[in-house]
Amino acid sequence: MAETAQHPERLAPGAWKIIAVAVLGSFLAQLDATVVNVSLSTLATELHTGLSTIQWVTSGYLLALALMLPLTGWLVERIGAKRLYLLCFTTFTLSSALCALSWSAGSLIGFRVLQGLSGGLMAPMAQLMVARAAGRQIVRVVGYASLPILLGPILGPVIAGAILQHASWHWLFLINLPIGALAVLLAWHFLPDERAHGNATKSFDLVGFLLLSPGLVLLLYGSDHLKEGIGIAAMTCGAVLLAIFIRGALRDRERALIDLQLFRIRSFSRSAVTQFTVNGLGFAGQMLIPAYLIRDAGLSQSMTGWLMAPQGLGMMATFPVLSKMTKRFGTRATAAAGATLALLGTLALLWLSAKSFSPAVLAGALFVRGAGMSMVMMSSISVAYTSVKKAELPMATTSLNIVQRLGGPVLTTACATFLGWRLAAEPTIAGVGPAFTMSFALLCALQTLLVLVAAQLPVSIEKANEQANAQLQAELSPES
Repeated sequence: MAETAQHPERLAPGAWKIIAVAVLGSFLAQLDATVVNVSLSTLATELHTGLSTIQWVTSGYLLALALMLPLTGWLVERIGAKRLYLLCFTTFTLSSALCALSWSAGSLIGFRVLQGLSGGLMAPMAQLMVARAAGRQIVRVVGYASLPILLGPILGPVIAGAILQHASWHWLFLINLPIGALAVLLAWHFLPDERAHGNATKSFDLVGFLLLSPGLVLLLYGSDHLKEGIGIAAMTCGAVLLAIFIRGALRDRERALIDLQLFRIRSFSRSAVTQFTVNGLGFAGQMLIPAYLIRDAGLSQSMTGWLMAPQGLGMMATFPVLSKMTKRFGTRATAAAGATLALLGTLALLWLSAKSFSPAVLAGALFVRGAGMSMVMMSSISVAYTSVKKAELPMATTSLNIVQRLGGPVLTTACATFLGWRLAAEPTIAGVGPAFTMSFALLCALQTLLVLVAAQLPVSIEKANEQANAQLQAELSPES
């Protein structure tokens, strides 16, 4: 410890081992999500169901993941970081085996929800361990730690395509088993053993959790079944439960599952809306594009996987220069430029589906789209964390992660439902091309919305901090 204090530029002994374990967990979760997302069209065919149903393999996972995020800090205090991480890894690996044993779309969706319950704790736990191990070197460490995680969107489509081309879809989940077993072994040996604090300062808002969880599920389920009476009833019940949750959270800020007062900070709320939209568009695209390539362009699963990889490469290519870009041009300009790039890439997809398919144009469009989405994500995250006080960072992280991860199921459900409706409406003689063209038109409209949202972010990180402080002072002044 003395050596670390004398040389603050050095990491504590064994820090890289802890960081490696944390990164492995994030990489596994990212790889799993990407592999499944690009395989939805094939899973729908293999399990004899529609895209609007099979997309819940992704949406159910994301929803379960988002709903577990508020439990992180509460469980760390009671169980301890190492025990909780081992529990998450073990459950995630075992639930992967259950997914591989699924016999129907319903069973697969159920096991994916179980997988999401453990995966929802893995991401914030990884962030927590990296931050603790890095200390004052957090900026340098995060740069290195993020690179393996960015490999997920690149390797995921390629691995999925190879599996679907040469083996059964069950292997999409079986590949998690050796990685998960290795991660559990490394976590057992390298993570520091911390004692849990049974007398945690904050009690868990069980009532809020029981209101928020079913409320969101009912709302999303209802949006997917609007043509049926049960869908309208589900949406109504979900809206009522969420309204009760919001009312209780505003009344009791100290115990609330989510501190809704944070969203009164304009820069934070705008960043949250941006994160919701960009994350949702990312997952919606990962559902639509592979389905188009297989069903309309007639490509094999293996070729589809390879052609999806440029989007991950675009994200990785922009990541190293984003810090310099935001410092030179500001967060608003960087985010708006990224959203515009993503829109241009999506417009190229619209052109491909309406005219004629070209692998070269597709690769370029996906690279541009990935680069643009990465610019929006990183810029808006930096704005959000700069907008809140240091003491509010844990709650801000939880709140932002929940909003961000809800974007996936909401926009994926919307796009999958729209595609299913157009596929049913199109005459069989016309093929499926017009349905995908209309679906990409919807995606372009949502990408345009992202441009407008990104343009509302503060000009710079410094400006976001100034605006948040000025808003706080105005609220505390006697006149207000």
